[in-house]
Amino acid sequence: MQDIIDGFFHKKHFWFRLCAVVAAVIVMGFCLSWLLLVDLGTDPCTLMNVAIADTIGMSLGNWQALLNTVLLMIVVIFGGRNLGFGTLANMFLVGYSIDFFSWVWAKILPVDLFSSWGVRVAVLIPALAVFVLAVAVYMDMDMGTAPYDAIPIIISKYVKRFSFRTIRMVFDFTVVVIGMCFGGRLGIVTFLMALTLGPVIAWVGDLMKKKFEFLQD
Repeated sequence: MQDIIDGFFHKKHFWFRLCAVVAAVIVMGFCLSWLLLVDLGTDPCTLMNVAIADTIGMSLGNWQALLNTVLLMIVVIFGGRNLGFGTLANMFLVGYSIDFFSWVWAKILPVDLFSSWGVRVAVLIPALAVFVLAVAVYMDMDMGTAPYDAIPIIISKYVKRFSFRTIRMVFDFTVVVIGMCFGGRLGIVTFLMALTLGPVIAWVGDLMKKKFEFLQD
């Protein structure tokens, strides 16, 4: 573990990467709080976590922290790599950021604001675009992978018959089904994310690497 920590501290532009990762995961929580208000779906992981947290009466931040801790233990047991400060930031800051911003919106926004389709679409498009960009920034800073994202990587090491993309899609759809079993609603955004989030993030990541040369290291 000490070798992992030392390795991350010696990354080029470490403090810039760390600040970018922390900012990115907070922005992810910010965008997800809007997507929850729009109520047309979120990413598969958030759909499942929101549904389970509501069912058991736990705050989203607390449930997500608990689940991520369990997943992290699984990742470590099976020899997962690419763990670091970004892993911890994703484990705790996304869920608690959603809780915080959702609390703020409940205090300041009119109750019936999102009854209008015009408002929902107007919020959905920028929230979704910024969310994807934030995820790309988080992943391409190379400061550690979230436990949720590490699980399909581990599965792909043991299941050679299928490509990683296929395994990731099956994994995401399985998570969606679990969320629906706990009362989660499958929205069009969830379906689109399950199919396109990976390719879009890879595309944005390639653009970022051309812009910031140190990300190629």
